[in-house]
Amino acid sequence: MRLHLCVVGRLRSGSERDLIDDYLKRLDRTGRPLGLGPTSEHEVEDRKGGGMEAEAALLSRACPSGAVRVMLDERGEVMSSPDFARKLERWRDTGAQDVAFFIGGADGLAPSLRAEADAAISFGQMVWPHALVRVMLAEQLYRAATILSGSPYHRV
Repeated sequence: MRLHLCVVGRLRSGSERDLIDDYLKRLDRTGRPLGLGPTSEHEVEDRKGGGMEAEAALLSRACPSGAVRVMLDERGEVMSSPDFARKLERWRDTGAQDVAFFIGGADGLAPSLRAEADAAISFGQMVWPHALVRVMLAEQLYRAATILSGSPYHRV
């Protein structure tokens, strides 16, 4: 099952980029034998200043057709890492070919895009910087793969 990070904004070099690259490399090694991966990043930018709706259109175009659409949104479901791993496992085992995770821009995700979601996930009620949400998602995807593989990385 291919994984896609569909995100608003370009992340240049720096500590966040290094962390994301590290977690996605680990995910590739751990997840591929489990049928999770490869992972692709799709960065979009609204250069015309069209706001959330323009960003939503760009994100939709970046998402593979037929993908499970997962919104990262403060109004989404808060879940444990094992629950997240089981959700990925269920999508994989029910035949999903692609899962796309959406991270919006400074104003979040447009209501029209959120309405198309198959799932919405929250990293808590606090609002997080865009780059850190990407890092946390990459880490949680890697953690999910380690949980499913039985690795000791995740400790309860």
